[in-house]
Amino acid sequence: MTTAESDSKPRSLVKAFTWRAFAFVLLGLVSYAITGSLKEMTIITVVYSVLQVFFYYLHERFWLHVRWGRKEHPLAELPVVKPLAAEDMEAVKEHLRQMGYIE
Repeated sequence: MTTAESDSKPRSLVKAFTWRAFAFVLLGLVSYAITGSLKEMTIITVVYSVLQVFFYYLHERFWLHVRWGRKEHPLAELPVVKPLAAEDMEAVKEHLRQMGYIE
């Protein structure tokens, strides 16, 4: 798996928290509309939101291991052991241009 095709663990965690912030507000509004109680709204919203963050994170990490539906770059299987220096990247691009693989 290359970094171009997957999220880091911190990125998945931040995505989970930003999504839950939106969902937290929405759930609070819905649960208050149904119960009419601030106490019940708070309990429902907090408990459910904590569970959702945890399970969303697990869901994101699980899908990183599922190959189905991914479009992988044809060079993704090259055994790169460290990031390319800028000048090396330019040399690779130029060579690929000369071979007709890129414009």
